[in-house]
Amino acid sequence: MNVTELRPGNYFIDEGNLYQVLDILLNKTAMRKMVAKVKAKNMRTGAIIELARNSGYDVEKATLSKKKMGFLYDDGVNFVFMDNETYEQIEINKDRLEWEKNFLVSGSEIEILFYDDEILGISLPSTVALTITECEPGVRGDTVNKAMKQAVLETGLKTKVPLFINNGEKILVRTDTGEYDGRA
Repeated sequence: MNVTELRPGNYFIDEGNLYQVLDILLNKTAMRKMVAKVKAKNMRTGAIIELARNSGYDVEKATLSKKKMGFLYDDGVNFVFMDNETYEQIEINKDRLEWEKNFLVSGSEIEILFYDDEILGISLPSTVALTITECEPGVRGDTVNKAMKQAVLETGLKTKVPLFINNGEKILVRTDTGEYDGRA
């Protein structure tokens, strides 16, 4: 497919690397060919790069598949997931899921991204319900601004929560920022 046909969210292969399009800008001036400036994420390394290609340049379109699997446990080196239909288990190295590990709770359903038989990573929902394990009691009268206090969640993630939230409560946490989003 021609590089000018790419849209945000598309996956493509260029020079042996698998990318996801984050943004594309098509630039056409009077004397030159159209230039496509593509902001893309390398799906294997996680690096975000910018590619500039002329309009005649072709890339190979890639199709990724997603499979819902249940998160079982952390074995110290890998995270173990299981297909709930076939009971097949796969392992993903903890180093590849540095941010995502803050939202993985045993028993939760996660979408695993595949390219052919290669595991690329996981796709988290926009919010996840987590239980608070530690948080200090709220102090009355400290409401000049949006009053927040520090809390530690069951996965070890630290976030700010409103004063009325207490130990043991389930809250919704945004997976893109790690911020409090409401009560569960």
